[in-house]
Amino acid sequence: MRRVRHDGIIGAWILTTRGDQVAKRLAMGELESAVMDVVWDAGGWMTPGEVHEVLSVGHELAYTTVMTILVRLWRKVRLERTRDGRAFAYRAVESREQHAATRMRDLLAATCDRPVALSHFVGSLSARDKTQLRRMLGDEKRR
Repeated sequence: MRRVRHDGIIGAWILTTRGDQVAKRLAMGELESAVMDVVWDAGGWMTPGEVHEVLSVGHELAYTTVMTILVRLWRKVRLERTRDGRAFAYRAVESREQHAATRMRDLLAATCDRPVALSHFVGSLSARDKTQLRRMLGDEKRR
């Protein structure tokens, strides 16, 4: 597996063989991330056809694969859906930034020593990010 940039999508491409042809496909987690990026960038409801149109530029991607990924993300409660004619339209449950915060919270909850994990995290921040964090914590104290 190798990481490449392809049509604005950074992902891990897996080489597979079909007879004499060599096909490239995204690993499942990378494909879910690419679908979420498309939905977040759109900022609203998208049908599977619209997601497929964006993702399939420059490489082969089956419409049914996009539908499968959308349903998986809906089952994981990362997307919500509504009927749009005979199909469904999907949109993100939380913003990209909210999702990042949720992931950070979940990772912190999984550690054995939260203070040490927080210390390492804060130590890895840039001076600008540390300043912003201090401001935000100061605002929280005033509430």
